[in-house]
Amino acid sequence: MKKTFILPSVALLFFFAAVVLLAGCQNKSAEIQIPPKWPGAAYHLAFGPAPAKPNPSGLTIPPIKWDANPDMLETRADLVVQFDSSKAKSDGPVMNFMTLAAVDINGPQGSLPADYVDRASSDLAKMLGAYCINGKVKISVALTRSSLPMNPTGDQIDAKRLSDWTPVDLDFKNPHPKCK
Repeated sequence: MKKTFILPSVALLFFFAAVVLLAGCQNKSAEIQIPPKWPGAAYHLAFGPAPAKPNPSGLTIPPIKWDANPDMLETRADLVVQFDSSKAKSDGPVMNFMTLAAVDINGPQGSLPADYVDRASSDLAKMLGAYCINGKVKISVALTRSSLPMNPTGDQIDAKRLSDWTPVDLDFKNPHPKCK
């Protein structure tokens, strides 16, 4: 009679051990987190080395390269340039960003065309010159969807942004005679 009592008790003990073991495995697998395939914004921007020939406007934005999430590719985007306007000398309100026209951004990697970045440098130099900003200027660039309005608000830019803001410090020598 002792053998029949021990055998069911041992079987019951193994059953409870298996349940506890499986419960422990389920908890551990629930704790494992798989990182996302592409962290952050759909596009990551980076500045390349400064060009050998500076822009004649007095300000040269370095080449802008991108890497894109292959699952979220766009074909066109606007470049938005934001700058530190704390040194601005103006009687009226100061606009601290500018948007450029749409540009093709085909593929998961690439760079903005050199003439497009040169145009951004020239336009930004005119804007900084109008505000009599001189010396080191902190700017940040971002890509947005090409459906951005011509004079967007900050909220509209944030809603259509494809990349995070990428900062860089640039030298600007203001050639405007009224600022000296």
